[in-house]
Order: sequence, then structure tokens, then C-alpha cells
Amino acid sequence: MSEDILVNVTPQETRVALVLQGAVQELHVERTLSRGMAGNIYLGKVVRVLPGMQSAFIDIGLERAAFLHVADIWDARSHEGPPTTPIPIERMLFDGQSITVQVIKDPIGTKGARLSTQISIAGRMLVYLPQESHIGISQRIENEVERELLRGKVQKLMLEGEKGGFIIRTMAEDASDADLQADVDYLRKTWNNITQLAKTKPAPSLLFQDLDLAQRVMRDFVNDETASIQVDSRENYQKLQQFGELYTPSVLTKLAHYPGERPLFDLYGVEEEIQRALGRRVDLKSGGYLIVDQTEAMTTIDVNTGSFVNGRNFDDTIFKTNLEASHAIARQLRLRNLGGIVILDFIDMENADHKTAVLSELNRALSRDRTKVSVSGFSALGLVEMTRKRTRESLAHILCEPCPACSGKGQVKTARTICYEILRELTREAKQFNPREFRILASQVVIDMFLEEESQHLAMLGDFLGKPISLQVEAVYHQEQYDVILM
Repeated sequence: MSEDILVNVTPQETRVALVLQGAVQELHVERTLSRGMAGNIYLGKVVRVLPGMQSAFIDIGLERAAFLHVADIWDARSHEGPPTTPIPIERMLFDGQSITVQVIKDPIGTKGARLSTQISIAGRMLVYLPQESHIGISQRIENEVERELLRGKVQKLMLEGEKGGFIIRTMAEDASDADLQADVDYLRKTWNNITQLAKTKPAPSLLFQDLDLAQRVMRDFVNDETASIQVDSRENYQKLQQFGELYTPSVLTKLAHYPGERPLFDLYGVEEEIQRALGRRVDLKSGGYLIVDQTEAMTTIDVNTGSFVNGRNFDDTIFKTNLEASHAIARQLRLRNLGGIVILDFIDMENADHKTAVLSELNRALSRDRTKVSVSGFSALGLVEMTRKRTRESLAHILCEPCPACSGKGQVKTARTICYEILRELTREAKQFNPREFRILASQVVIDMFLEEESQHLAMLGDFLGKPISLQVEAVYHQEQYDVILM
């Protein structure tokens, strides 16, 4: 199946969409003012060591201090031989210490960036591990003969006595010796630059910044299924050409400039897909639908049959809906970049074979995901629990913010509820103060409720308090907002 990669570039942001058979599979957004930091290497300064949490806060020059756990300190995991008592973090770090760290997770929500002292630098075909000494191979390369052949090729490129190891990426399967040599040279040069900067720069300082989104497309996203990479900016197309000539020459034949008048994302329906990806409901072709709810702790996805009744019987209808939902769920996870714990509530199935088939279909659909995914079987409650590695903000967190009216609850109090809150507030105020008049400032819908359905209750309270109560519409107030003015 051929895949098209669309790159939309403006001065303020870069957006990338991966389209497979006319359907958008992945969306990536990188804004100029808030570029992702995962992969960046910093010379940081230890701000505070927390022995109780076996963690430390590191200043890397961001608004919030970044977080380093003892398990992510390379020195704590690099001892060979039988397991020994772990070295406590307070014996490895001290306040004010300079330390070279790499961001492994962007700041997400209220959490600072997650750091590691184990450095890795990604090339197109190899990942360089300067502190390691072994050669690893991507699990996606399954042919044992091919694995050993690649291992031998990379070992020949390593200098005698060289400290540092490599992970062979999937892209290296058909690579020539010259391609591998070019990647090794680039990675060595990059690491040498980082080590030199670490000796001369003050902490905190940025030592290495990962490639921007458009360049990462050339390095990471392209595979044998990629038919084209279309870029709608001539200037950035030329930049990518130059980058490709240096680092990814085999990809250049797929790179193309899109000169059309109609916006590239409109042509492929990506803009509409983005709007749908921000909603709770996802309609399935059969008539069923998903409900996606994202919270701080986890994401829940509920499957419903909706109007789908085409099965031979009820069990068949449920089974077919769940099979279709498996593919839709896998796509939504990639599209929305949902990470962390994900709970899937498929429609209850009595047939054990149906459960096995749905789980198998889900795993098959998730196999296309570039991000690490782990799926457990059906629980006693009939739920499927899974995790998806979270390294950057979800699409909704990048594009949206909590609603100022509901503060992220997703619902607002009814006009009648607000009316009753105001009546209670009037009673409280009357017990403390003795004004000439009470004036209620509220939204149009609340004032209308007081003038119509709640007019009798308002009049009764006015008689009870012995004070006049006036109403005033504030057009800028949302439904839950009101003020009681003492005149």
C-alpha cells in the first residue's frame, strides 16, 4: 500500500500528514515558538536532589526544572557482573553539579521534561550510543541472515578501541557500505561537537538540537511504502533537497514541490480530519461509533453499535462492529497521538473466539504504529488495557486549551442551576449587609430564566428580604458567570 507524506510549512508552524489510501493515518504539528525538545542534549545544572524519591531536578534553561530519576542515570545501570545494591542518587549527584543530559520526554501538562544521562543520537540508518559498546538491531528486522550481515557490516566500520555502540535501524536493511559509513561519520562528528561544547559552555546550555519536523520526515518517516513527499513551500523544498543530498540521497526521488493554488491539506481532506480528531465521537462506516475521552491519567475509548444492524444475528453485529472499531482505534491513537494508559471498552462479547479474533485484529492494526505499544488481553470486566509510549503532547493539547466557561469539565451548569445559586447568594448577602437594592449581573440566558420561569421565586425572595432586586444582562458573561451588586 502506497503512502503519501504531506508537508505544510508556514513561518509559524510545520504540519505533516501521512495519508494511506486516501485516509489520514498520522498528524504531526511543530510550532516555531514551541519546538519539541525530545532528543535535545543539554549541559544542565543540578538544582535539587531528592533522596526520598531517588530523583533530581535539573535546570536546563526551561521555565520548569526537568526531572531525572535514578533509573535514568547511566552510571547507575552500567555496572557489569551480578546485580548489586543500587547506588543511591545522593551519592552520584550534588546540588550545583554540571551534568550532560538528554530529553527523553517533552514537558507535558504540568510536568517538566523527563531526562536521561544515557545519550543516543539518531542518524538515518543507525543510532549512536556513545556510552555503550555493543551493536543492537531493530526488532522489525526479522530475517536472521540479514541481521547477522548488518551486524558484520557495522562492526567493520567501528574503529579499533572505539568507545561507543550502535543500534541498527530498519532503514539500514538495504543500505550499502557507503551509506552506513556516511551515517557513522555524521554521528561521530556530531558527538565530538557535543563533547567539545560541554567543555566550554556554561550550565545550563543547549549542546545539540534534534532536527526540525520537516527534516525528521526525511530521516525517520520514509519507508518502502512511501510514494511521495509533497512540500507546499518552495523555500523549504529547496532546504530539504540540500539536507537530502547530504544525509538521505535515496529519498530525493520521492521529494516533490506542490505548486498548486489549492492548499495541500485541503486537497487531501486533512483540515477536515484535524477537526474530527478534536471531537469526542468518531463515526464508523458501518454505523457504529467510538467515544474518545482524554484525561490527565488515561484515555478511554468506548465502542458502540449505533445504527449498525447488518449482522446475521446480534452476536454477529457486535463482532463485526468490534472488528471495525479495532482498526479505527489504532488509527485514532496515531492521529491524536494519545499516549499513556488507554482503556478500550469493546461491546461485550460472549463468544471466546470472537474475543480472540478482535484482540488479534487490534494487535495487527497497531503493528503499523511507530510508537511502542503494549496490549493486554480482556480483563474480568471485559476491558482491554493497553499502553502507548508518550513522548510529546497529544494533538488536542497542542491545538486546544481548556474551555473558559467549563474549565475543561466538558459541561456547564444549567441556567436554572445558576438561578438557584444566585437566590442562595442573595440570602447570604442579606444576612451580612443592609443595602438599598440588590442588582444581579448575569448572562442573557440566566436573566431570561429569571424573567420567565423563575420570576415567581425571585419575587418571593424580594418580598422576604424586603428589598428590590433588579436584573442586568452582561453580554460578555458566560452561562455560569454572575455577580450580585449591593446598591
